[in-house]
Amino acid sequence: MKTLEKIFANKLLKVKAIKLQPANPFTWASGWKSPFYCDNRKTLSYPDLRSFVKIETARIIMERFPEVDAIAGVATGAIPQGALVADTLSLPFVYVRSKPKDHGLENLIEGELRPGMKVVVVEDLISTGGSSLKAVEAIRNNACDVIGMVAAYTYGFDVAKKAFKEAGVELVTLTNYEAVVAEALATDYIRESDVEVLNEWRRDPAHWNG
Repeated sequence: MKTLEKIFANKLLKVKAIKLQPANPFTWASGWKSPFYCDNRKTLSYPDLRSFVKIETARIIMERFPEVDAIAGVATGAIPQGALVADTLSLPFVYVRSKPKDHGLENLIEGELRPGMKVVVVEDLISTGGSSLKAVEAIRNNACDVIGMVAAYTYGFDVAKKAFKEAGVELVTLTNYEAVVAEALATDYIRESDVEVLNEWRRDPAHWNG
């Protein structure tokens, strides 16, 4: 029986939410060159897949973090799924901006959290983990307890693993780099010769040039 990681990886590949282009790399916003691009926001355009992400995320939260009081989405990619999950679980929802609004109330967190609430953060993608952990810090500064984070996908970079460990945040993901590459190979999305290129990039993404 296929694992959740491989089932979801297959679904992402089918709707081209994940693109693997070892011969024609992408340039990320960070400036990194990458043979791999993941856009989980595409799942929102497919009702069955959108529901799959919502239900599986909600299930993981109930299994791993049953004491949860509220759901927080990280702007902007995880706002829709975070809200859908909060609705499914009948829990309060907030979202965390990357920086405070420059007008009005200048909020960093939109919505209402009460001090002492146990919060699970919903994220769409983990690369270095920087923006995700900034959201965690904002919630903690609001006198709440972040009991975990559930993300759709992680690249599994060592820098992210180290950052989450140091921050004391338990991260659970629906799928990951290994599952996507394995599924892409099994379905002839990529060739065997592409796998070493992808693995070489994953080992040192900041200095990879293709």
